Amino acid sequence: MMPSTLSSPSTAIAALSPAFLSGHRRVPQWSRSHSKQKQRVKVGVAVTAKVDLKPPPYPLIDGTELDRSTLEDIIRISYNKGDLLPTFNNAAQIWNHEFFWESIQPSGGGRPYGELLRWIERDFGSFEAFVQEFKAAAATQFGSGWAWLLYKSGKLDVGNAVNPRPTEEDKKLAVLKSPNAVNPLVWDHHYPILTIDVWEHAYYLDFQNRQPDYISLFLEKLVLWESVSEKLELAIASAAEKEREEKEAVEKEKEEKEVLERLETEEASEDN
Repeated sequence: MMPSTLSSPSTAIAALSPAFLSGHRRVPQWSRSHSKQKQRVKVGVAVTAKVDLKPPPYPLIDGTELDRSTLEDIIRISYNKGDLLPTFNNAAQIWNHEFFWESIQPSGGGRPYGELLRWIERDFGSFEAFVQEFKAAAATQFGSGWAWLLYKSGKLDVGNAVNPRPTEEDKKLAVLKSPNAVNPLVWDHHYPILTIDVWEHAYYLDFQNRQPDYISLFLEKLVLWESVSEKLELAIASAAEKEREEKEAVEKEKEEKEVLERLETEEASEDN
C-alpha cells in the first residue's frame, strides 16, 4: 500500500489534559510497535501513544488492484455505496481516526481567525451559527459516525451532462454527517477540513450518555484551528487542480471528437 497523504502511519498522539476529562478514573491501554506489550497509564500522567500499521502484506488487498494504492484511493475504490466491504471499513476507519487526531490538541478550541473565520462567517452567517449547526449534526448522527466541516467546490453530480463550472460563491464550507466509516472522500468535490468522532467509544468513559457535553468540549477546548486552516488551504488548491484537470479532459474529448468527425467527413467525400 502506498503512503497516505496524511501524516506517516507512526503518529505521535499527545495525551489530552486531565482538566478536560470528567474526573472518572481511566486506565487506557496503548498497543506499541507490533508487540503484545501493553502500557497502563493513570489519569494525570502525560502519555504519548505511537500508532503503527503492521508491515505488509495486508490480506484484504494483497495481490489485488489495491495493493499499490494510497489509503485515500483504497477508500474511494472500495466504497460500495451502502454495501460496505471489509476493505473499505478498515481503510476508512484508519483514515478517519488519524484525521480526527490531527483536528485536536490540548488547550485548543476557542475561535478561529484570519481567512478561515472569514469563510465561516460568510457561509454560516457567524461563528456562533456554525457552532450550532456543527453541534446539531454531531448530536443527531444516529448510531455511530462522524460530523464534518468540509469545503464543497459547488459541482453538481449529473450523470448525463457536463457539470456546470461553479462560481466563486458556489464554492463554500458546509457541515455534513456520515454513518459508521463513511467519510467525504467518497463524495465527489467534497474536501474535509475538520471532524469529530461521535462513535460512543470516543466519549463514553468520560461522559457516559452526555454526548452534547462531549461535543461542546470538543469545540471549546480541543479543536486545533491552525490545522483546520491549513486543510482549508489545501482543499481550495486541490479543488482548483481537479477543476483544471476536468476542464482539460473535456477539451481533449472535444478535440478528439472533432478530429473523428472530420475524418468521417473526409472518408464520406472520398467515397462520393
